[in-house]
Amino acid sequence: MTLNYVLVVNGPVYGTQAARSAYQFALALLAQGHQLSRIFFYQEGVQNGSALTVPASDEFDLVAAWQQLSITHSIELQTCVAAALRRGVVGKQEAAQNMLSADNLATGFEQAGLGGLAESMLTADRVIQF
Repeated sequence: MTLNYVLVVNGPVYGTQAARSAYQFALALLAQGHQLSRIFFYQEGVQNGSALTVPASDEFDLVAAWQQLSITHSIELQTCVAAALRRGVVGKQEAAQNMLSADNLATGFEQAGLGGLAESMLTADRVIQF
């Protein structure tokens, strides 16, 4: 039976294993034939959407991995807009609204409210939090 999953990532892009575990879980469920419609990045997890993350050359580039996963499997990558703004992860629209000189939301990510997460929770078969 194929299930539709939504992942909620609370862990930062680096510093804990949470986000990397979420990524590995996503790969595993897709390999098993399940669907993954959305990944919602919340709290410290919004750092996964920063275009200014530059890992060392011998480290795994998790932001690029999320972007490729999204492209390959048509998965929405959403950061909580309020949590992101508090942590300096800013999209073009939010930069303009707040009269900021720059934005840094990585390509392929979008900012959304908690309503996007609530909608996902209502339509998914499983919601897994990391």
